[in-house]
Amino acid sequence: MKKNILFFVLVFILTGFSGVRAQHPFRVLVVVSLAKDHVKMIDSAKHYLEEIAAKNNFIVDYTRDSSLINDSNLARYQVFVQLHLAPFDMSYAQQAAVENFVKRGGGWVGIHAAGLTGKRFLRPGMIYWQWFEDFMGGISYSPHPAYQKGRLIIEDRSHPVTKNLPASFEISDEWYEFDKSPRNNVHVLATADESSYTQNKPMGDHPIIWINEHYHRMVYIGVGHDPSVWTNPDYVTLVTNAIEWAATP
Repeated sequence: MKKNILFFVLVFILTGFSGVRAQHPFRVLVVVSLAKDHVKMIDSAKHYLEEIAAKNNFIVDYTRDSSLINDSNLARYQVFVQLHLAPFDMSYAQQAAVENFVKRGGGWVGIHAAGLTGKRFLRPGMIYWQWFEDFMGGISYSPHPAYQKGRLIIEDRSHPVTKNLPASFEISDEWYEFDKSPRNNVHVLATADESSYTQNKPMGDHPIIWINEHYHRMVYIGVGHDPSVWTNPDYVTLVTNAIEWAATP
């Protein structure tokens, strides 16, 4: 009798939790760049991100309207995805809202051009967003090589962002380079295999996906230039994992 009661209690608890999750999925705000360099990838992303959201029980709001980056609106979301939206393309108020969101414990996922740090992008009279450079691990972007196929090496396969990924996989990209490796300031999840493509200026140690453990949930994914990434199942897994991990309380 006691075993039967225990069984029904467990069933109630499990179904109750699953019901709560179904009724209250987390929310993700994706704000994209208006830059022409990535318009094809950005245009294709909406469909794939909505498909990922539907399969994984979360809500995604996809927009080109950067005015939605404000304190009151971001408070509605658990995750903010900066899809190709460069830090210097945001107003000071929008930069402050992102910084506040992150400091309050919100999840942040930056993809490709979201990592365009460095004072080289400053226009006359602009104030440099130093916090974001530190957030990214203290690195500055430098010119990338030609778009080409290369190999991504998963360095930490035990992390939730990289779970279910192979030890390495090929992808075509611009293989962003930086003035130095961020390794001393971040936890590296994956590196670019510089032996698999032609670099502009070899970094040697070339992290391309990392998290900054000084913040609750932050992950930067340096690859993602071309719409072809959405047909790569490993890339889709990577982005799905990143969003779900960023949403973790």
